[in-house]
Parts: sequence; structure tokens; C-alpha cells
Amino acid sequence: QVQLVESGGGLVQPGGSLRLSCVGSTLTLDHYAIGWFRQAPGKGREGVSCISNIDTSTYYADSVKGRFTISRDSAKNTVYLQINSLKPDDTAVYYCAADPHIITTIKAMCENWPLFTSWGQGTQVTVSS
Repeated sequence: QVQLVESGGGLVQPGGSLRLSCVGSTLTLDHYAIGWFRQAPGKGREGVSCISNIDTSTYYADSVKGRFTISRDSAKNTVYLQINSLKPDDTAVYYCAADPHIITTIKAMCENWPLFTSWGQGTQVTVSS
């Protein structure tokens, strides 16, 4: 099973930026579709951004388009989520997830978090003044 470790969360003011990292500790993340998901207190898990392992396709939820950027660094076996223009509504625990198979499309996978089989422990992002 892929072991994933997230980092980079913290407390930031509205309008600030963070870069979340997801490191694969056992396997090569280039071989996996990677998703970033978030869950705020009392809310369901939301797919915010995903990246394919087959091609360069990516997906972003409407709520984060233009502010979030997902990318891979193969040399570091890491997937990043750059988060800009943070809003209080972005406050949540952010998880990265991996799966070796793209069953439908990266969009469809990102909108259905149970399709991802390996998960990290999460990193807290709090946006507050």
C-alpha cells in the first residue's frame, strides 16, 4: 500500500498562500493518479484538485479554479498543491490520495473520493484574520 505524507498546512490570513506537499514514502507517485481533497468540520469530503498518471490532465473544483495549482516533482517523488488567495471557506483538513488506475476520467475520480485507495493523514489549513 502506498504511504503518503502531507505537509505544509498552517494558519494564514485571508489572501495568503500555502504550498502543500504530498510525499510518497514507498512507491513512485508518477505511477499513480493523485488527488487533493479537503474536509471542513461538519461537511463532506470534497475533491479540490487531481492529476492524472496517464497524461498531463488535471482537474480543479470550481471553488478553487484560478487559485489552486497541482503539480508533480518526479525527482522528489512529491505532488504539490499551491494555494493562493486563500479564503476563510478554504479552512479544512487537506488530504492527498493515490490510486494506480484511472477508472473513468480524472474529473470523475476527483468527484468520487472513494475511488482513491491510499490516503495520507491530512494537514490542517486554517484561514483567519
